[in-house]
Amino acid sequence: MESSKNKAGRIRRRGIYILPNLLTTGGLFAGFYAIVAAIDGNYHRSIIAIFIAMVLDGSDGRLARLTGTESEFGKQYDSLSDMVAFGIAPAIIVYQWGIVQLAEHGWIWTKLGWLAAFLYAVAAALRLARFNVISRTADRRFFEGLASPPAAALVTSMVALSAEQGWTGALVLAAVFLTTALAGALMVSRFAYYSFKDVSAKGRIPFTYVLAIPLTFVLIALDPPKVIFAMALTYMVSGILFAGWRTLKRRRARVQSGNDSTNGRGTAD
Repeated sequence: MESSKNKAGRIRRRGIYILPNLLTTGGLFAGFYAIVAAIDGNYHRSIIAIFIAMVLDGSDGRLARLTGTESEFGKQYDSLSDMVAFGIAPAIIVYQWGIVQLAEHGWIWTKLGWLAAFLYAVAAALRLARFNVISRTADRRFFEGLASPPAAALVTSMVALSAEQGWTGALVLAAVFLTTALAGALMVSRFAYYSFKDVSAKGRIPFTYVLAIPLTFVLIALDPPKVIFAMALTYMVSGILFAGWRTLKRRRARVQSGNDSTNGRGTAD
């Protein structure tokens, strides 16, 4: 009985690792700020906040693994932070941007607008839940489905770009909400997306990679909405193209296998 009490006491006194969870909190704050900026009508700041959340989200896990401070608490906290920054925030940003224009085109557009935003939020929640379940057994080199950070970047950068360029009208609304729904569908799809997790912080990388990192940040600083949208769109399409390439490769293998078996029978005859 005494040993169980001591064990319970040790569990209650157990703390959390400050460094990785501090980065996760920063990502949560960035996602919350993105919502606040969108409510104020500043979509340029929203996309910057989402990008900062992406950087912090990619850093907290790597820092935890590098310093040996991984924990189940950190994993769950990271998922909740991701849901706010990459699930709820983009959905609210999209709807907040389109709410004034939606009212001008009738009630049906208003219904479709919040429905597309809600479907995106649900897809992000399902994507994160599935990732937590299969993360220990899945191939670390690839994500199953579009990851929520690039999906959020695609949606919010498209909104920021539309607001910056002054694009309005039914076609623009349809394009944004269709893109939002598509991003949600890809998050829960089975398309394979390269995760970049096989790049180790302790390993050696080519010198050109070192130059590519600051160059990317410089390009983003020059025009955040356009550059982030181009990068997110390219990444989104890469999974679809990779799936098409794998399907074509399997078909060619089956055809080649059929030809080989036919030639073998012909030779035997």
